[in-house]
Amino acid sequence: MKTRDVPQDAGLFEGDQALGYAVDDQGRYVMVATTGWEPVNLANQQAWEEIRANVAAVLRRVRAGELSPIAYHMTVRLMEPSLLAAYVGMWTWQVRRHMKAGPFRRLGADARRRYADVFKIPVGELDRIPDETATP
Repeated sequence: MKTRDVPQDAGLFEGDQALGYAVDDQGRYVMVATTGWEPVNLANQQAWEEIRANVAAVLRRVRAGELSPIAYHMTVRLMEPSLLAAYVGMWTWQVRRHMKAGPFRRLGADARRRYADVFKIPVGELDRIPDETATP
């Protein structure tokens, strides 16, 4: 794509720009700023809608007592149990267990601190669930 043909469709960047590559008049690849491209904007919008729906579903399950707040905090940060396990220094099966409401209530102070550190929240906030879905 030539530099003059780089699309400038308004989208998720909300006034910001992304960098892409295009061919200049001398035939060299150069970085070019773009405000978006309609197909990419549409794909990103659909992905974020799916993420928000997933967060809302997990939040409903936490409020119903099916899952622990760890499941919410993990989901809103777009993490999987295996990634969270690596960050907190636990096995994946332990994180999955802590995502259940019962085992979470019995979680020790050290484990709570490790989760809070990874989520970058105070330990006391680990139990708090927002009234509305937080937008990732």
